[in-house]
Amino acid sequence: MRSVGVVLVVALATVLHGAGWFFVHERVSPPNVVGQLASVSFSPIAAGHDGEKDVTSEEQIRSDLAVIAPYTRAIRTYSVSNGLEAVPELASEFGLHVTLGAWIDDGEEENEREIETAIELSKHHRNIDSIIVGNETLYRNSVLHRGPGVQDLIAKIQRVKRQVSVPVTTAEVWNIWLEHPELVSAVDYLAVHILPYWEGLPSSVAVDHAIKIYQRLRQAYPGKRIVIAEFGWPSAGLNRLAAVPDPVAQADIIRDFVARADAMGIDYSIVEAFDQPWKTFEGSVGAYWGIFDTDRGPKFALAGSVETPNWVLKTVAALAIGLLLCIPIFASPGVTPIQAAVFAGTAHAIGAWGSSVFDYWATHYFVLGSLIAMIVGATLLVPLVAIMKQRLDELAEIIFGGGPKRLLAPGHVVPDRRPFVSIHIPAYREPPEMLLQTLDSVAKLDWPNFECIVVINNTPEANLWRPIEEHCELLGPRFKFVREDQLRGFKAGALRLALDHTSPEAEIIGVLDADYVVHPDWLKDLVPAFATPSVGLVQAPQDHRDGDRSVVHAVMNREYAGFFDIGMVQRNEVNAIVSHGTMCLVRRSALVDAGGWSSDTIVEDADLGLTLLSRGWWTHYTRRRYGWGLLPSDFAAYKRQRHRWAYGGVQLIKKHWRAFIPGRSHITTQQRTEFLFGWLTWLGAESLGVAIAILNLIWMPLVVFLGIAVPQAVLTIPVLAAFSVMLLHFMVLYRTRVRAPTFASLGAAFSAMALQLTVARAVADGLFKDGVPFLRTAKGCAGCATQRFPALWEGVLGTLLILGSLGLYLTNYQQVTEISIFSAVLLVQSLPFLAAVAVTLFERSSLNDFATWRKLAAALATYRPRLPRGRQPTAGPPASGDIGILP
Repeated sequence: MRSVGVVLVVALATVLHGAGWFFVHERVSPPNVVGQLASVSFSPIAAGHDGEKDVTSEEQIRSDLAVIAPYTRAIRTYSVSNGLEAVPELASEFGLHVTLGAWIDDGEEENEREIETAIELSKHHRNIDSIIVGNETLYRNSVLHRGPGVQDLIAKIQRVKRQVSVPVTTAEVWNIWLEHPELVSAVDYLAVHILPYWEGLPSSVAVDHAIKIYQRLRQAYPGKRIVIAEFGWPSAGLNRLAAVPDPVAQADIIRDFVARADAMGIDYSIVEAFDQPWKTFEGSVGAYWGIFDTDRGPKFALAGSVETPNWVLKTVAALAIGLLLCIPIFASPGVTPIQAAVFAGTAHAIGAWGSSVFDYWATHYFVLGSLIAMIVGATLLVPLVAIMKQRLDELAEIIFGGGPKRLLAPGHVVPDRRPFVSIHIPAYREPPEMLLQTLDSVAKLDWPNFECIVVINNTPEANLWRPIEEHCELLGPRFKFVREDQLRGFKAGALRLALDHTSPEAEIIGVLDADYVVHPDWLKDLVPAFATPSVGLVQAPQDHRDGDRSVVHAVMNREYAGFFDIGMVQRNEVNAIVSHGTMCLVRRSALVDAGGWSSDTIVEDADLGLTLLSRGWWTHYTRRRYGWGLLPSDFAAYKRQRHRWAYGGVQLIKKHWRAFIPGRSHITTQQRTEFLFGWLTWLGAESLGVAIAILNLIWMPLVVFLGIAVPQAVLTIPVLAAFSVMLLHFMVLYRTRVRAPTFASLGAAFSAMALQLTVARAVADGLFKDGVPFLRTAKGCAGCATQRFPALWEGVLGTLLILGSLGLYLTNYQQVTEISIFSAVLLVQSLPFLAAVAVTLFERSSLNDFATWRKLAAALATYRPRLPRGRQPTAGPPASGDIGILP
């Protein structure tokens, strides 16, 4: 019954997804074009060629003329160089008239050649109807402050008029004609460019605007012939104010304009015949003005309805990706319908994004820079999107699933058989008073058969080890003291040495960090799990007893708790927990089977746990706390510890990747998935975040100073979505599983974000460096905080990202949507780096002291307004712990 419900949910999600594509796609019915177009701009430049440098062959020109001849009566050219001097003769073969263009720029020699060639061509080809001397010459001069002035241009026009028998003019944007009546007097007719996109007008008023400008020019210059020499709309690119490029809008606007121009007797030329990918100097839209694409296929029909191109194919692709990602739902037992709905909704959202990426790739032209940006961006975003999906799936499983089923729930029945346990405590230059507390707690364990071996390694200072030796003697023969000052192999070496001194009758090995105080029931509750012979490891969570030292310590402790109450609980459901080196019980025979403690990595605990799983041993986990250690002394120590863990994680991947190949070990598909996504979420997300932030910083100046288009929304919106999902995942699950109040959850999220650069650097070190030393985490020492600023590079990157975001915002004069999104992305990407700075500054201020907050709470309570007589509060003031962080 449940599987039927899941199938129905997936089917409904698929139908809704398909319906969304159907209703979102555009369909318009603009006026049909009757007959042929009056004229189109013609630049017969093949894809991959540069129109300013490459010579166009006669074969290319003839081929392109054959494509457009059925659609137009005339063509307009812009130059007579680089092979285009052959256009008039070849156009006559197709019965096409030509408005011949002579390009005028700031090079007089080239200008002279253009003018002379145009004059000669007009004398030999009857299909040349007129000559346009210069194209937006005065407009470019006003913008670039170069090229001929108005009098120089008039002189060139008059020179051509004296030598030819056809009308002569120049082409300019409409406002130039209004500003220069002397130019109007010099030409035979006005060749006017009216391009509403460049004026930032919405597509809905584009044609009305063109007609309005035409009428305005007629009123200004009555009796003068006026030709709209350029009118069009781009099919792709970035918006400019309210003007949004779109293929359907392009068809709608051009067909509407042609119908109205024909009805009013307006001469016109549509810009342009073919898309021109080489026009990068015209910004993001330069390549997309053609009514034919670079393959010489029409981009829209001149009659009948017009729809979003390839919308059916995009819909099919999106649905196929969504359904493919839904397959794991049916392989997951116990999935509830609500959980399946979230799973399927996420899958189809990714399908829609994937289809959009493929469509963008298929419908846009790329130069080298944008091609690299697209490839790198899409490559980095695929794992980021996978992480986002995994987080949403986990969120749905925890909130709407059936709850954990495999957690150890210790009973109160003492087993008949009580195996001997050997507890190993490695210690390296630890404060004696801290280790003495640990030993005293071990002595109180409610278990009859155990020993405790303390290994003091590489600690020659007698004041550090002698009190421990004396205390072991005081506690009795159960406690063995071992010291070795020339030990190699880090913590794993100390644990191997402890194993050498372990009693032969010990069946279970317990591992404690030197700072851990344990509950008397630790062994009594958890050792019975080893009654099943296949169980190799039992793990209890870490916790800390000094979270009330400061606010920063409190949020650190909350951040740690998330892993043990969320991640470990979920991994335990498929026997895929991570061994974390303290509060750990391992079967001695399993330890031997795994080859003992390895020094190949600096995370010997996780290394052992993964080896046990690869050899088929079972593990168990409990959420109940049985031990409490000490937190890192400060934020710098917190970062060093996370660097060690992340670096060790990369070492694990490099060491054990073969075990994840199906058939190469006992690791199951579910375990493989849990580990791979765990590494991807922890190591990959942070590294990707830093990599994308740095790449965006590199790209940002190109947008601000050169106007090069930013990666489209398909590359930026996923970054914002991933951040939103991360925050949602964190806040909801901390409230649900960690039972943390909102303020404490935010603090934990803040401290987790602050480690992004640390984890990313650790991953880079793991990939490119070998032999990074094991660094002990300073704990419990209030006076050992570093004087260095531990968030220097985070501050640099965060500041650059904020400045970049501000720069994009302030220079986005055209209100380009993608630039606004890009600015928001940089702002969001700055948060993890600024979080590290904020934590560091907060840690060094009086606000980090709980006493400050208690004084503030007391001061606020003093000024609490008195209630009117007869009204009394329903409850007293909240206890300090109720606000989530005060102890």
